[in-house]
Amino acid sequence: MSIHQGREFHVSMTGNDSWEGTSFAPLRTISAAAAKTQPGDVITVHEGVYRERISPPRGGESDSLRIVYQAAAGERVEIKGSEIVKDWENVHENVWKTTIPNTFFGAFNPYNDLIKGDWFLPNERDHHTGSVYLNGDGLDESAKLDDVLQNGGSTLFWFASVDESNTTIWANFGSANPNEELVEINARQTVLYPEKPGVDYITVRGFNMSHAATPWAPPTAEQIGLVGTHWSKGWIIENNTISHSRCTGITLGKYGDEWDNYDGTTESYHKTIERALENGWNSEHVGHHVVRNNTISYCGMAGIAGSLGAIHCVVTENYIHDIHINCTFSGYEMAGIKFHGAIDTLISKNHIHRSVMGIWLDWMTQGTHVTGNLLYDNTQYDLFIEVSHGPCVVDHNLCLSGGTANALLNMSQGGAYAHNLFLGTILLAPELSRFTPYLHAHSTRVAGTHDIPGGDDRFYNNMFIGQGEPIGLDNFDEPAFPVFLDGNLYLNGAQPAKHETAPVQIDNFDPEVKLTVKKDGVYLYLKGQENWKNQGNRSLVTGELLGKTRITELPYEDVDGTPICLNKDYLGKSRDEYKPFPGPFEIIHDSMNVIKVWPGQ
Repeated sequence: MSIHQGREFHVSMTGNDSWEGTSFAPLRTISAAAAKTQPGDVITVHEGVYRERISPPRGGESDSLRIVYQAAAGERVEIKGSEIVKDWENVHENVWKTTIPNTFFGAFNPYNDLIKGDWFLPNERDHHTGSVYLNGDGLDESAKLDDVLQNGGSTLFWFASVDESNTTIWANFGSANPNEELVEINARQTVLYPEKPGVDYITVRGFNMSHAATPWAPPTAEQIGLVGTHWSKGWIIENNTISHSRCTGITLGKYGDEWDNYDGTTESYHKTIERALENGWNSEHVGHHVVRNNTISYCGMAGIAGSLGAIHCVVTENYIHDIHINCTFSGYEMAGIKFHGAIDTLISKNHIHRSVMGIWLDWMTQGTHVTGNLLYDNTQYDLFIEVSHGPCVVDHNLCLSGGTANALLNMSQGGAYAHNLFLGTILLAPELSRFTPYLHAHSTRVAGTHDIPGGDDRFYNNMFIGQGEPIGLDNFDEPAFPVFLDGNLYLNGAQPAKHETAPVQIDNFDPEVKLTVKKDGVYLYLKGQENWKNQGNRSLVTGELLGKTRITELPYEDVDGTPICLNKDYLGKSRDEYKPFPGPFEIIHDSMNVIKVWPGQ
């Protein structure tokens, strides 16, 4: 039996696809290198801007026998789904137009491709997956040509019209001359995404990837991202900068079939789950992805999304910002991270701000561990957990959006919330009209369905900060199922639930929470008191303390199946096992504490 010896293929702007792909005779395109790879091979791409769609034809065989796509160390490698357009004709003042033959786009024309699908809200107008960029910044699509022609404000718009032969784009570039600046337009649906499912064990590392005409990605359809795994197993997506995807940056999503976007209802997603189980939705064939240390920004729908394919994953240390900001469409899938069925998935140490929502976990959030995330300046919710039955552990998160945003929307049951810092409203929202699945332990096998009466949650050792208003856990005064509360600290007007036995409540203490961004990271300013440690009833949060969930009848375990034990704080410092400090940090002084919260440990 012959054993393949891993090769390294080089790609360079000075290469040629007819060459061998060595460092002395590099290939010109990444796609040409991908066609040559076998498990164990590495593709190293050298500095430059590559405008192509990469569809890996095959994957690796195991975690130790991968196919690696990587940028050369110390070199800036850009992969773009856009093309440069220079031939602009001035029409009126700041408005210019260009006419492009449809053959320029090939089989896929983003300017004739509508954004649509289940749970998408167009707001009574059309939206296309095309985009126009001026020196890297995206312009907004206008609903009508007249709005572009008559726009005299600071917002820059574009509008496109497609006939049988040509695509015409009008754009207001302000004072810029587009023939003298860098103007790019979307030309490809995605940047790196397999055309077929089951392309496993791929590593994507170190690239700057941008400008993709991605479609709306609801949980009932194939989810195509600027980068995506397409119903596969064992990808590592790390150390990349991903931006300007029309809808989604990274997808860990499902395959496509004839039922895509057929009917956006609860019943249709039940059918999606049934078909997925017949198509390999299990730990052996799907998930186990690692998404870490990426910067993801300027995406219209989500930074990272995944329906059913995000099981047994690690999503950590990503910086996600400017998601669904100033968008003209809406819907029910927009967040920094939006997962359906994130079974046994770890979501940790992510930094998410300027998003419509921070983290939104929908359906079958079971065995999920959400820990150590920094969430702020999000417009609606920092954290939303929807129609799930637990167990799910949410600990040591900083939910700091405040203002009119909610720190937590809990439309689920069976959650354990411990050592979080919540600034803003905590909402409990029963949902009696939808019966959603719960699963066998650490499995995708459906054990039953249930509605969401509300309750069966645990809140231990959290720090709640009001904004001079009575907000906190008072929404949990009369839950349908019992709620277990102890060791929580309530400041500046935050209110405990009436049945918490020994809350520590200090109405007139304002911790003066503030975040400051410096060159080396993000710093939290938090005024505190050391004696909070000795007030109230507080013990180490463990699986034994948390017990079992009411509906699923399962214990609180970590994603690897071991009993949960929260013995480290946000910064990785050991907790006092007999009297841990409330909130995310084990040590708070009688002063203004200045804590570096990003990067964390």
